Amino acid sequence: MAVPRIAIGNPAELGRADALRAALAEFISTLIFVFAGEGSGMAFNKLTDNGSTTPAGLVAASLAHGFGLFVAVSVGANISGGHVNPAVTFGAFVGGHISLFRTILYWIAQLLGSVVACLLLKFSTGGLTTSAFALSSGVGAWNAVVFEIVMTFGLVYTVYATAIDPKKGTLGTIAPIAIGFISFYIQVKSWHAIV
Repeated sequence: MAVPRIAIGNPAELGRADALRAALAEFISTLIFVFAGEGSGMAFNKLTDNGSTTPAGLVAASLAHGFGLFVAVSVGANISGGHVNPAVTFGAFVGGHISLFRTILYWIAQLLGSVVACLLLKFSTGGLTTSAFALSSGVGAWNAVVFEIVMTFGLVYTVYATAIDPKKGTLGTIAPIAIGFISFYIQVKSWHAIV
């Protein structure tokens, strides 16, 4: 099996219309995902008097993230590939599907999209705080690192197998659903590690 060529690309690529359009798609897709996922958690907290750490809160947040990612991937799939996540973009780069310059452009767009989503949430909710994560009692930093590596691998592998791999055939048409499901699974599975 041949190792795919990693493309560095050309700095001029950053100014091309298709690259900028793809970066805008990544920005919007990430904004949608973070706004939906984080916004649902904030709403659930407000409705249940900080009940997001209950099993019902876990399911609500997981469903919101799963559906949010499904929509975000669907929106960006035909423009940028619908990466939404910097780890997925890195996987596409390592696999030789996008250049280093486009990878950096996507990362900037994704990070800005998530920041803008949180700012919009703060503004639209009258100043409610966006949530942060902490480790559960008994979960050490190395446990969390291993957990994050395994869950991120699951996401990247699912995206690669259903949306990026050229041998996927017609499976690519259901890729956003599979990616949303893995996001739901990751959220449910993370219950024991984070609060």
